[in-house]
Amino acid sequence: MTSHTRLLSCAAAGALVIAGLAATVGSSASAVVPTYSATITRTAHGIPHITAANFGSLGFGSGYAAAQTTGCTLADVLLTARAQRSRYLGPDGKFDDEVAMNGTNLQVDALVTDLHNRHVVEGLLADPKAGPGAEARQMVDGYAAGINKYLNDIGGSSGITDPACKNAPWIHADVTPLDVWYGVYLANILASTGNFLKEIVDATPPSITDPGLPSLATFGIVPPTLPTPAALKAALGKDPAAPFGSNATAIGKTDTSTARGMLLGNPHFPWNGRYRFSQQQLTIPGQYNVAGASLIGSPVVNIGWNNNVAWSHTVSTAYRFTPYEYRTVGSPFTYLSANGVFKKLEKRTVDVTVKNPDGSLGTVTKTFYRTPQGYVIDAPSSLMGWTPLSFFAIRDANGEQLRTIDTFLNMGKAVNVRDLIAKQDAGGGMPWVNTTAADRNGDVVYADHSVVPNVPNSMANVCMTPIGRVLQQIAGLPGLDGTLADSACKWKTDLDAERPGIFGPSHLPVSYRTDWVMNANDSYWTPNNTVRLTGFAKIIGCENCMRTFRTKMVQQYVLDQLKTAKVTPEALRGFEHQNRVFGAEIMGTDALVKVCQAADGGDACPVLQAWDKHSNIDSRGNQIFEEFVKRLPADGLLGGELYWKTPFNSADPMHTPRDLDTTNGKVIKAMKDAIAYLRSKNIPMNATWGEVQVAGDRGAPAIPLGGGLGDQAGNANALATKLPADNSGFLKPITYGSSHIQAISFLPAGALDAKTILTYGQSDDPTSPWSYDQTQLFSQKQWVSFPWTPAQIGADAISTITVTS
Repeated sequence: MTSHTRLLSCAAAGALVIAGLAATVGSSASAVVPTYSATITRTAHGIPHITAANFGSLGFGSGYAAAQTTGCTLADVLLTARAQRSRYLGPDGKFDDEVAMNGTNLQVDALVTDLHNRHVVEGLLADPKAGPGAEARQMVDGYAAGINKYLNDIGGSSGITDPACKNAPWIHADVTPLDVWYGVYLANILASTGNFLKEIVDATPPSITDPGLPSLATFGIVPPTLPTPAALKAALGKDPAAPFGSNATAIGKTDTSTARGMLLGNPHFPWNGRYRFSQQQLTIPGQYNVAGASLIGSPVVNIGWNNNVAWSHTVSTAYRFTPYEYRTVGSPFTYLSANGVFKKLEKRTVDVTVKNPDGSLGTVTKTFYRTPQGYVIDAPSSLMGWTPLSFFAIRDANGEQLRTIDTFLNMGKAVNVRDLIAKQDAGGGMPWVNTTAADRNGDVVYADHSVVPNVPNSMANVCMTPIGRVLQQIAGLPGLDGTLADSACKWKTDLDAERPGIFGPSHLPVSYRTDWVMNANDSYWTPNNTVRLTGFAKIIGCENCMRTFRTKMVQQYVLDQLKTAKVTPEALRGFEHQNRVFGAEIMGTDALVKVCQAADGGDACPVLQAWDKHSNIDSRGNQIFEEFVKRLPADGLLGGELYWKTPFNSADPMHTPRDLDTTNGKVIKAMKDAIAYLRSKNIPMNATWGEVQVAGDRGAPAIPLGGGLGDQAGNANALATKLPADNSGFLKPITYGSSHIQAISFLPAGALDAKTILTYGQSDDPTSPWSYDQTQLFSQKQWVSFPWTPAQIGADAISTITVTS
């Protein structure tokens, strides 16, 4: 062998070593491409079960399967993450994630372009505390490679069958891990920076035509006009009439027929777009095995189970950000900081490539501003306008972390509920949700151990500005003094926190039980009918405050079952489909009929008299009740408008308020307007609910659906319309609500019973057989027996492929 040959051999050996190290570390920046291999077995309804030898290959299989079944939505997520919507879809096109971020393509591209220009995600990837670990990096690297592999296998976008993006010019087999990470980051900030998209990108200094009057009003410069609690909460992304929410119930060994844990989870998420779920099982034999649902763009299971623990999530009431108010000095761009020092706002200018009406490309320049804490907002409707006296900037706790994939990945390794929460805490990346879980031992847990700015009440009381104090009094959000943002009013750090600036586990709510716990998006205060969690910072949520009808309905299902027997797996599943309407149960038939008669309701009144107070597809009268409660004053949900004879009492939160005031003029008007609206839409008063409420997601036929209005009416099986919707000729075409529903019961001898339903189907491609097959089952109150063991998967398999890079 010549020296030259030996040199080449050494180089080749070295390359193999480097490749091995790269695969182990999972670095997205590695120049060496690792080898991936995954087996994807699909069972009935298109559910993929992915098996691989390592986390990189597991992510590879997940990405390949996701591209197969949700390709157009996944491509849209990546297009957004690249800030290229305006380039391909035009700057004026509407962007709406149906959760929080709502604006034009230009607005979202401008914000995301600035994130790229500031290398925000790249910085977090390099941060040992706030950035992901090795296995999470491997999963994301593999996920990107899996998407590219699928696109190459089908010949690019021309091979896509979904008409929404077939032949789309923005779809290529060039997805990078960084694209995926930016997508994850945007999901992290949806309940914080994302809620202020327009207010950030279009923030302008005060002028004669735009002086930011609500903020001036607070200072007494003009007559004060404060928003209602409902209006302010809506402006802050917590609209009580249109909540982003879910239900979860965990029953422990004390109250189950199996003496083991059970979980019923039902997240209420969009039926279209990036916050759709898809189901999958991820397995590394002998090492990792978890199943459930993943948001599009996520290689890991977000809600699911393993052989020992099952969990679900509900959106938390905690805020993920705080506004800092800065006093301007002489100029709207100059502000006062500590020790009397004047500082200038950082001006951020971004160039966005846009598609012109004639198809040519142009450039639009957008300008916005930052302080060291975050982006300046101009939000008069939230009392945070940019005025001659002050402006507000948002510090975002989720904008400072990229640990979400780690958190979910490691939760899949948990052996019981305490281990689950410990792994969640170690990840420090649970972005905006509570966790409710049950385990094989029969223990259950409710916890809000999400990412929350460390603003204890003592600090808030000292640091709130006058406007900030009003924000807290009305909406629970403390507005802090920006002058001291780097000193006395800087977020605190707990010794047990995963990183600086957030609350550690010791200052976050948790309740471990053996009876039962639940959450339906009310605050942590009442995890069941007897437990009260108190003493936490107000920024996390309220205590001694009113509960929604939906919370009460979720609890009542358990309480009513336990009156006669322990909870069986069958009874647990029944909670999902009973479709009781708690608001109607509380108001009572006689009161509703009296209000109807006072409103001259005519033929609506006997329908209400005969209504079964359910929202089943064959129920008659639910449409009258839904339209009625939607027109009651919104602040009644918050205890602010008393149309009850017995008002809310914090000592009896589950039974108050009650006794509808049938003589209240606003109540009677709400009924009159509801009946008039239904008549204007030619909806018969005695129409069945299934004739009114149907599937409305893309490509679905008008399948009748049970369930209905959540917080206002008291449906646990909450469903809603968010436009655009198919089947728009119906009163209520559903595009939002109950999504990946799972009923998991741990059984003897290591077995478990997994029943699921993905309400809108596994695929978002309307040409796919998996587009609405599960919607039909959901309509019929049926479940899918999710294949979990190798034997079950083999018996239910409809296809098996092995894919390699």
